[in-house]
Amino acid sequence: MSQQTQTRQNTESQNSGSVIPFEGINEPGAYIANWSGHLLRVPEDGVASGRSPVINVIGLEPLTVTKISDNPYVPLTKARLVASNFDVNVNF
Repeated sequence: MSQQTQTRQNTESQNSGSVIPFEGINEPGAYIANWSGHLLRVPEDGVASGRSPVINVIGLEPLTVTKISDNPYVPLTKARLVASNFDVNVNF
């Protein structure tokens, strides 16, 4: 399966463990920034249509995130455990 096909499928079905482009986040939840290991908490207001602020990260290389939970406020201990189950490095 090509990287584009896999990315497209993951963008549509943001299940835990899905790796998607940063700009493809369209559901609330907790995500790990694959480029840094930082935890990104995306509340429902963060993806609601017409809401602000909208965050854009621009760079030469594609930035991806791994969804680890539907709950944006997952406790840090649990977030670290889930991330390790997906072999994602953490920096929090």
